[in-house]
Amino acid sequence: MNLMESSTKVTQLSELPPVARQLLSSYPESRLFTFTGDLGAGKTTFIKAICEELEVADEVNSPTYSLVNEYLGKETVYHLDLYRLKDLQEALDAGIEEYLYSGCYCFIEWPQIVLPLVEQHVAVRIEVLDNQERTIYSLLSQ
Repeated sequence: MNLMESSTKVTQLSELPPVARQLLSSYPESRLFTFTGDLGAGKTTFIKAICEELEVADEVNSPTYSLVNEYLGKETVYHLDLYRLKDLQEALDAGIEEYLYSGCYCFIEWPQIVLPLVEQHVAVRIEVLDNQERTIYSLLSQ
């Protein structure tokens, strides 16, 4: 079941904190968020803003090579980047289920290969309009 999609246009980085705050307050029970968008769309940058709202003290950066970064804040946050994984079996071998079902915040960039394992989640899509403008869409997906 898909519910109403919401969207917000962003033209400056300074606009991300209120958008992050709104995303978290719109889905207060959700802990699993997937992020899609072209390379360079701003997925990691937006996740950094969300982590700031969650009072993460650690430096937030892309886990492209490590696969998973763990951050501590109000709650534990897992930040996954699955861009380099080839298939679902590789994700399972890497222990992806441990993060998906942890009950902790889990932010997943390039989630397509693990979607068969994911039930309810907030799907966030970032669309590049031009060099500075982005539209951030979110949708509770079940």
